Amino acid sequence: MSLLVTLFLAAAPWDSPTAGTNLFNEVETPERLQAAAAAGFRVVRIAPDKWHGTGRDFLLGSADDYRGLPPADLKRLRVVLDQAHAAGLKVVLTMLSLPGCRWKQHHGNQNDFRLYLEPKFQKQARAFWRDVAHALHGHPALAGYNLLNEPRPERDARTRAFDLNALYRSLVQGIREVDATTPIILDGSDDASPDGLSRLAVLDDPNVLYAFHFYEPWPYIDHTTKGRFQYPGDVEGTAWDAEQVRRAMAPVMSWQKKNALPASRLWLEEFGVPRTKPGAAAWLRDVLLVAREQGWHWAVYSFREDTWDAMDYELGERAPGAAYWQAKERGENVVLERKPNALWNTILDQVRLRAVP
Repeated sequence: MSLLVTLFLAAAPWDSPTAGTNLFNEVETPERLQAAAAAGFRVVRIAPDKWHGTGRDFLLGSADDYRGLPPADLKRLRVVLDQAHAAGLKVVLTMLSLPGCRWKQHHGNQNDFRLYLEPKFQKQARAFWRDVAHALHGHPALAGYNLLNEPRPERDARTRAFDLNALYRSLVQGIREVDATTPIILDGSDDASPDGLSRLAVLDDPNVLYAFHFYEPWPYIDHTTKGRFQYPGDVEGTAWDAEQVRRAMAPVMSWQKKNALPASRLWLEEFGVPRTKPGAAAWLRDVLLVAREQGWHWAVYSFREDTWDAMDYELGERAPGAAYWQAKERGENVVLERKPNALWNTILDQVRLRAVP
């Protein structure tokens, strides 16, 4: 067995099926990190793109022209990593933006495809991740680099044939020039869908994990459809239940088998449902059941998000009333009550099953 394989199999938190959560917040706090650890999560996936930095884009300076990590941004990121370590958590760092690929919500709600069109941005993306790895490798909280959240070259006719595998090879090579062992997580294309994952090439690096997201059936998950659909039930002509959830994840299972990958290399990196949807607890239960059956790592979206309460499962199934939104409009900091409920208990039951003695 090679040294790299030995390091991978021994490395926490990927040594056994891991329960995690996503933290996509404007301000990360020690209190939230401590609460996530207290809930039993082992790993948190942190996207710092909403944080206010010294330039337009946190940690990038500018996605229009990357020239190095802003020192103040890097210092702030290290503080959060230190806080996570103090709480007993491992962190996967992910980016919603890269050079030439600014996060849609920070780009006039338009997709930014320049990364897939212009080689200069591909070179800048490699330099960015090499710089991050050089600066952070060896930090005790660091559990992985997730190179790009939900890549979507299929969304534009100009980039539909873009070779995402080639880009990933380049970025991984850049990181490995300065960090030989920290795990690297690659999202499949098409917004990290199960089908998108099945189009990824497996790299010759045992410290690479492969990730997908699950938000299906979308007409049910989509918050704009309100209570039009329920789970289990018919969604636009398809009967959705536990077996249909399993069928929807079948491309991942087939791809894993084809490439002879152990379950420890697969991560259900994001999944979630607006908490007010009819049957939301049953949907969470069935998705978690498949992840448990397959032995995959998983990370629910999300935990106590500070800008959006729709997937804050500790709040239960009821939407906040008009008084809450009126207070928010006045700029008041209204704290919603978190208490045991069917949604949160469904998640905690699976967290406890994955707890390490």
